[in-house]
Amino acid sequence: MTILESAVQAQGLNLSYEGRSALDCVSLQVPTGAVVGLVGHNGAGKSTLLRCLVGLTLPDSGHSELLGCPSAQLDKVTRGRLGYVSQTADLLPWLKVWQHIEYIGHFYPRWRAERAHALCARLALRESAKVSALSVGDQQKLALVLALAHDPDLLLLDEPVASLDPLARRDFMRLLFEGDSARSAPRTVLLSSHLLTDLERVVSHVVVMRAGRVQLQGEWDALQESNGRSLEDLFVALNGSPA
Repeated sequence: MTILESAVQAQGLNLSYEGRSALDCVSLQVPTGAVVGLVGHNGAGKSTLLRCLVGLTLPDSGHSELLGCPSAQLDKVTRGRLGYVSQTADLLPWLKVWQHIEYIGHFYPRWRAERAHALCARLALRESAKVSALSVGDQQKLALVLALAHDPDLLLLDEPVASLDPLARRDFMRLLFEGDSARSAPRTVLLSSHLLTDLERVVSHVVVMRAGRVQLQGEWDALQESNGRSLEDLFVALNGSPA
């Protein structure tokens, strides 16, 4: 497998809804192996950007690629290397948790039952529970297991820990990086979150959005050194209040 310099690329993405600009000339480059924190207020365009990147929403103009494949034409091989979690879990409520995991797993060549069982155990997710009976937090855990059980090369996560308690958030952050030593290339992660202190512990890069535009992007260490601020303080300086 060829290791690309950039796992995610976007150039000049524009998208409007009913005359309102949701994305305004958004350009982005995520190096392979980077862990990128995507931050911004509600309505900044984070979810819209992620949906465009995975091909669920088509921009009015511009171009993006995931793992070298155009977002609008993701092929089966590329889809098998992706993990995506939307802000609202899109689940099948009539199934039990393990039935749901097995069903989705059949679409991924690298899916392994033992990995899925281990993820459920780590996140304290009951495999025998009915999906329709899950709490919001457990629905989010299930969505995370579905995204991770096939060991994706690229994860795109929209507020993945918003409904989890602090202990579950900590365990999830650890799960993102477990097993990396056995991979031919490190996993690339792009995640949006308003929990800036959680992001600050794990990200290598930061992208700040406001009103559909990218305000700032770069390596977190360099940004911190040049600004001398925490991620939350930097966000406040750019936006006036925490995300």
